[in-house]
Amino acid sequence: MALIIRDVRGIPLWLLREYLEELGGVAAGDEVVAAPGWRVQLRRLEPFRLGSLAVGQVRLEMELDDQVADDFLERFAKKTLRAGA
Repeated sequence: MALIIRDVRGIPLWLLREYLEELGGVAAGDEVVAAPGWRVQLRRLEPFRLGSLAVGQVRLEMELDDQVADDFLERFAKKTLRAGA
């Protein structure tokens, strides 16, 4: 089992939870989503500040079985991919 911790900026906690549910997870409250082979704890962090700009951020603590880790991370990365100019 691997523990991967990532901080995500600019995507609200509710939307990250929804993405995890779309990947087959079941929410257990507002901050935990789990499925066979993986479990993700979501924690709202203080906004990231750059001058007067404040951007929300969420810490994801992902517990992944080795058998599903690569597939899960690839599918989750596609969900959270954002294009910029």
